[in-house]
Amino acid sequence: MNAVSRWFSVYGLATGLIRPGDPIADRLVVAAHRSGGILEGDFIVVAESAVATAEGRVVPLDGIGPTPAAHALARRYAMDPRVVEIILQESDAVVGGMPGFLLCQVHGTLLPNAGVDASNAPPGCVVLLPADPQASAAGIRDAIRASAGVETAVIVADSRPHPMRSGCAGIALGCAGLAPVRDGRAVADSIASAAELIMGEADEGVPAAIVRWCKR
Repeated sequence: MNAVSRWFSVYGLATGLIRPGDPIADRLVVAAHRSGGILEGDFIVVAESAVATAEGRVVPLDGIGPTPAAHALARRYAMDPRVVEIILQESDAVVGGMPGFLLCQVHGTLLPNAGVDASNAPPGCVVLLPADPQASAAGIRDAIRASAGVETAVIVADSRPHPMRSGCAGIALGCAGLAPVRDGRAVADSIASAAELIMGEADEGVPAAIVRWCKR
């Protein structure tokens, strides 16, 4: 292994549009072949919206009947009451909000709109978070091992704003094959942020990235 090959690098994986039921790991392996394939020890970062879409977590708004609570919050925060209803169903609690967003508690963390996303969804739909991001990461890792014959680490990632900071940064919702925190450092979140720099929105067809030569 020469010195150049040890440089930290990030490669986007252009899978094209992911649809419900797509075998996402196979799409990642095919996309990686265009840039030399997946290597032993690579970190594969996949956008949560692509994972959720492949898992069928896409909800049409037409079939949603908002409750009085959803209508009240929608009026207060200038939101679609159907979207608010889905957010309420996905949340453990709503602790606040601002125009266009509800601040929700989900599995012990605070998430804008409980992770419900319309920006990467088909028209008239929203995409929910993966039901179990940790299991999703493990399943993708197992499928890549079976298909490509290499051991990797997989991170299911999202991008989030941080209080009192401009812009968004990547976070790991679930991971497999690495310790997410090491020596007090949020390793998985840092890798997710590096990948987010080149990953695109759904219509750009780059929902994943390879991060290479990163210490575990």
